[in-house]
Amino acid sequence: MANLEQALGQYILYYDILQRLEPERKLYLAIREETFSDIFEEPIGGILLENKRLNLIVFDSVKEAIVRWIP
Repeated sequence: MANLEQALGQYILYYDILQRLEPERKLYLAIREETFSDIFEEPIGGILLENKRLNLIVFDSVKEAIVRWIP
């Protein structure tokens, strides 16, 4: 949970700065497939996805490939 809090804090900070400096760009948080399963398929992660504040890129760390985009 602490890693999630830190990542979300950084995401919000970067998002706010990017909105001011380059509002046409879209910010994504890249996470491993395992992390997505552990966090975002649980009720608390579902809340984060429902709010649509967070854009995610989910990747397979073994294949080094993107498996899911969540705008």
